[in-house]
Amino acid sequence: MKKKYILSMDGGGVRTLASITFLKLLEKETDIKVHEKFDFFVGTSAGAISCLALAVKKSSSRELEGMWGTPNLRRIMRTSSWDRRLGLLQSKPKYSSHGKRRVLKNYFGSSTLGDAVKPVAVLSYDIQSRSPVLFKSYVEQDKSFSLIDVGDATSAAPIYYPTAKVGDRYLIDGAIVANHPVLHGYAEAKKLFPKSELRVLSIGTGLSKRPLKGEASQNWGIIGWMMHDLFGLMVESSLDHELAGDLIGKNYLRVNSSLNGVNRRLDDRSEFNLNKIIKMGENWWDQFGKETVQLLQE
Repeated sequence: MKKKYILSMDGGGVRTLASITFLKLLEKETDIKVHEKFDFFVGTSAGAISCLALAVKKSSSRELEGMWGTPNLRRIMRTSSWDRRLGLLQSKPKYSSHGKRRVLKNYFGSSTLGDAVKPVAVLSYDIQSRSPVLFKSYVEQDKSFSLIDVGDATSAAPIYYPTAKVGDRYLIDGAIVANHPVLHGYAEAKKLFPKSELRVLSIGTGLSKRPLKGEASQNWGIIGWMMHDLFGLMVESSLDHELAGDLIGKNYLRVNSSLNGVNRRLDDRSEFNLNKIIKMGENWWDQFGKETVQLLQE
């Protein structure tokens, strides 16, 4: 039976650099580009943008590293000094989408989903119909959507960025549905490759295992919960991983760990934190690299 290889990438803001670091080490070990090895890509938020770069632009891991480098992170996460002083009292999204869209334009230009050389699916959420949206490069009605719009929509994390508009839909970060989109990807790949053996590599962005104070939480309002990373709590469920393990079995590998000193906040782009994120990705390679190579063997 012919094998098909699926890559699933989580959202996680700046922590996506750990995923990119792991992919860079995979390319170095196997001497095969990620976009060549995998047959289907699925992602949420930052992971979705990387999947678009792989499936449409055939980016190398080093090119992905550059896309998520410090200069672009500064553009994507630019606030005024007044915004910084307001902190949790701000009444608008922390960042505008202008810088993010400029970076997306620099990398994707006028490319659309229909330009994908490998099938790719990107997860978002429609707030008016209260339903998930899976943009698919292989579905006729989605092919005309620009990568700028799709990338903006999948990463429009509430609190951080404004709601994105694509066509007549108002969309937010796909992490609201599934920050770990492996089950969505597996279901799609089963339809595309019904007679193939599917092998799935899923790469996370770290999990915050810091316990919260249960008794104190009884008195938290919106500011209290925001101070304790409400959005992070919403996207860090392990249920999808457990279900995927049961469903896919030995042909599924999940690469992830606790944060181990990395800031749980998704927008800490300090040099100190980014170095810790890269180190986390290197540690993943030490832990999961051999299994990954075995999973991807013909």
